[in-house]
This record gives sequence, structure tokens and C-alpha cells, in this order.
Amino acid sequence: MPSPAPTPVLTRPVVLVLCACVLVAQSMVAAVNLLIPQLAASSPHPSHTQLLWTVDAYVIVFAGLLVPAGALGDRYGRKGALLAGLAVFAAGAATSALAPQPALLIAGRGVSGAGAALIMPATMSVMVQLAGPERRARAMASWTLAIGLGGLAGNLGGGLAGQFLGWRALFAFLLPLSALLALAVAVTVPRTARSPRSNLDPLGTLLLTAGLVAVLFGIIEGPEHGWASPDILAAFAAGALLVAAFTGHALRSRTALFDPRVFAAPRLRAVTLGMATGFFGLFALFYVNSQYLQGVKGYGAALTGVAITPLVAGMTLVPRLAARWAPYPRPVIGSGLALIGVGLLGVSMADAGTPYPLYAGWLLVISAGMGLSMPALTLGVVTSLPPHQAGLGSGLGTSARELGAALGVAVTGTVLSAHPDLAHGMGPALRTVAVVVLVATVVVVTGHGGDGKGTARGAGRAAVATAPGTNDAATTPGAAGGPGPTAGKAGRRRTPTA
Repeated sequence: MPSPAPTPVLTRPVVLVLCACVLVAQSMVAAVNLLIPQLAASSPHPSHTQLLWTVDAYVIVFAGLLVPAGALGDRYGRKGALLAGLAVFAAGAATSALAPQPALLIAGRGVSGAGAALIMPATMSVMVQLAGPERRARAMASWTLAIGLGGLAGNLGGGLAGQFLGWRALFAFLLPLSALLALAVAVTVPRTARSPRSNLDPLGTLLLTAGLVAVLFGIIEGPEHGWASPDILAAFAAGALLVAAFTGHALRSRTALFDPRVFAAPRLRAVTLGMATGFFGLFALFYVNSQYLQGVKGYGAALTGVAITPLVAGMTLVPRLAARWAPYPRPVIGSGLALIGVGLLGVSMADAGTPYPLYAGWLLVISAGMGLSMPALTLGVVTSLPPHQAGLGSGLGTSARELGAALGVAVTGTVLSAHPDLAHGMGPALRTVAVVVLVATVVVVTGHGGDGKGTARGAGRAAVATAPGTNDAATTPGAAGGPGPTAGKAGRRRTPTA
């Protein structure tokens, strides 16, 4: 009898390749924001609205397709979804690099966002499938690190391209980089078991995707058009109706994209709110960071990209420590989110005379909070859905991050618009965000419900029945989830995001 094939494991080369894919997809959320001045003066001559859509197209398409893209990878193969995502991402970059007019530039950004929607859930679910329960905490730490490094790479790349190269060079560089990553994925990343029980649910996918896009459009465009404007109210109303229609459809269908009743689990609600809260605070900071460093401190674009480096330091060093405390998620999550709130309060006191080392110190506090809380929050989503829906879980977790990030930018922009300039509005805006983060931290810690290794043991309870008609969800522990690129109306005030 031939011996069975060995079960694939998560090796260091696989981790490096998957994290590199995450880094590249994440970096393009940030990089374009630093190119806004050059784009405005370039040959396509985009209007103000077209510039905003150049920034937003990537984020809106990406966020809207995350959940169905994750389910697609679960059903037809996560490695195939990752390779397809890299190809689509490169095609979008090529379209943007060669775009003779703004419409094609925006379309290219949207296509790249669709590729990123395939990349992010696939990387997370492959990593979790290969890691096994005992190594999942370290896998989450590595994935979180890739997110932070992607933000740094995007700021550095966008700043350098904006100051020394043409904006087309940034998009052109993504073509050979995507090809190299695809080759590395093909060679190093093993295939994981497909899940024929995962449902694509075309009607449910359409309803949920359209609902998320409508809500994100309302959040992102709210500060520009006014929260009471007919367009924004219509967007929110349409989003609410579409999400409600999806919920009704999913509760009746035996082949739903996912069962909304998974959110009946208090711990899943808590970790989802925690992920949204962390990125609510982080992207509020990103929204004002570039304006403060360039407009108030007088830094150039490239130096501004370098000056954000302290935000990556905590995300680089702390997740490895946080992985050691994985059995005690409640205090880890609470401490991390609290550090983000305290750090925002510190940054809110910065003005033109604030020494950069002091400002950088508060950035370190915020980054330490992100590095401490995000792996534990991601692991909370991981253990709340069954293994055959790993990609779907990743999409749900990333969608929470997207909504949180978009809200952070929207709230900050709204408070800033009530003041004459950034110097007067930055403090009140960040203090408002900090208070929201600290209040939400209490809610998250209370809802998480306890410490200990019950996170992993509670997987089945959180997943009650992942789709009507399936019976194994309540007894099968483990799954995947995790953060991805983020949303922001940063281009509105030439603000880099990461």
C-alpha cells in the first residue's frame, strides 16, 4: 500500500511569500495618496472629483468584494484565487500606468482593488490552514506585521515616486513585482483542501456586495457632500435595505453565502468591533499625519513617508510578544486598544512647535497598541468560523477593518471641517476619535466574555450553523479571518494612509 501524501505545513518560505503578497496589496492603499499633487498636474489633467475617485476606487471595489472573494477561494482553491488575484492586480496596475485619460486611471485602480480582494483572504486562509491550532497565533502575528510593513512601503514608495519619479513609474513597477510574487507562490505555496460546502450564492453575493459598496460610498463621501445631503442619505438607505435583503435571503436559503446568525455569538461581535475600533483610530491618525508633517512641520513628501516609520516599529516588534499571550486574549485586546486611544490623545496635543521625537513617541504608543491587539482580534475571528469557511472568515474580518477605517477618516474629516485649518482642528478631531476608541474598548472587553483557551474551544459555539443545511459547523473548531487594506478619503486633503 502506498503511504499517504504528507500533510502540508506552514514553512518559513511560505510565510514570507504570503506576507509579501499582503504587503504589496496593502501598500497600494497608501501610495497613491502621496501622489495626489503630481497626479493633479499630470497629462490626464484629472478634476478634483476624478482625483478623489482615483484614491477611492481601489478601496471601494476591494472592500465590496472581500466576502465573496474569500468564499470563492474556499470553494475553488485558495492558491488559485491568490494567483488569479495577483494577475488581476497586475492588469489593473498596467491599465493605470498606461492610462491616457482619468477614466482609465480610475478603472485601473478599481481592477487592482478586485485583485487585492482575491489576494488578502487567500493569504490569510492558506496560512491558517497550514499553521494548525498550535501555530495560529504566530501566523496572525506575521500577517499583522505584513500589514504594518505594507503601510510603510506604501508611504515610502509613494513619497519617493512623488518627489523623484513620475506617478506612472509606481504603477509600472507593480508589473514585474506581481509576476515575481506569482512565480514564488506557484513554487512555494502548497494547495489546501477545497471546500465544496462553501456556497457562492450569486443573489446573496450581489445583495451584500452592493450593500457594502453603498455604505462605504456614504461614509467616504459624507464629509465632502454633507451628511444630510440627498446623495449620502440615499446611499445609506440603499445600503441598509440591501444588507437587510441579504439577511432575509440568507436566513431562508439553504445555500447562502454565510449565515448571519454567526453574529449571535458575543465573542465574534466583540472581536469584529475590536478590529473596526483599532483601524478607526489608526486611520484617523493617517488622515491628519501627512497634513501635519507637510503643512505644519514643513516636511517634503519623501521625508513625510520616512517620518511615519515609528508606526511600523510597534507593529513589527510587539506582535511576536503578543503571540506568547494568545491564551489570554481579553487583557491583550483591552490593553492594545487602550494604548491606541491614549496615543491619539497624545498626538492631539501636537502643534508647530512640538519636537518630532515627542511626536514619534506617541506614534510608537499607537503602533504598540495595534501590534498588541490585532493578532488576538484576528485569532478571535479565526476561531469563530469552521475551517471550510476560512477565506470567508478572512473576508468578514477585513470588511470590519474597512468600515472602521472609513469611519475614522470620515469622523476626523467632519470635525476638521468645523475649524478654520488643520492647526486648530487636529486636536479636537483626534480627541473625539480617542474618546470613541476608549469607549469602544470597554464594550469590546466586556463583550469578549473571558480569558483563557476558551477562544479556540468556543469556535463551534460561535459558528452555530455556517449555512442552513450544514451540520458540522457547531462541532468543528477553527477557521480564519484577518485584516486587509483599509479605506480612507485621504486624497481629499492629500493625506497618506497606510
